Amino acid sequence: MLDREGFRPNVGIILLNQRNEVFWGKRIRTHSWQFPQGGIKHGETPEQAMFRELHEEVGLTPEHVRIIARTRDWLRYEVPDHFIRRDARGHYRGQKQIWFLLQMLGRDCDMNLRATDHPEFDAWRWNEYWVPLEAVIEFKRGVYEMALTELARYLPRINHHNRYLRAGMRPPHRERHSGPMPLEPAAAPPDGDPRPD
Repeated sequence: MLDREGFRPNVGIILLNQRNEVFWGKRIRTHSWQFPQGGIKHGETPEQAMFRELHEEVGLTPEHVRIIARTRDWLRYEVPDHFIRRDARGHYRGQKQIWFLLQMLGRDCDMNLRATDHPEFDAWRWNEYWVPLEAVIEFKRGVYEMALTELARYLPRINHHNRYLRAGMRPPHRERHSGPMPLEPAAAPPDGDPRPD
């Protein structure tokens, strides 16, 4: 199912763990890594397609995740001709995607790359949020940057506070030292660019 411009409707999935690291899957029998993604079937909403793809590619079901946000509009990328089947050349141009940011509620052992007879990935790992920009295939890099940038403002805050200082207690002393206690790191501004310099 292509639109008038030759783009196939698709969903992309950025799955976070509790440390705001992202799921990164290795495509089966290749050396390329990517986020889970897949086409929207006729009659499906983007959210329905996302949950179907999440199960087919990662083995997770709706109770394993929480939707945090999605992109407002379609994000498009063109596929180079040498990656397009010959019979599709001339009318297929690439993908238009709605991206979802999900929080993992389950455990790593809930992942199942063999949930269907047609697995997409044969390995996976957690990566820091921006790492995929350096590793994804070139023609997808622009859409990855747009999706990661738009959704970064919705990243859950990670509580780094020292529990003793928060509770007004001091940690148990194992060795004595003089001088001030270390300060907590300042939180990044909510709308700032979280990428390192």
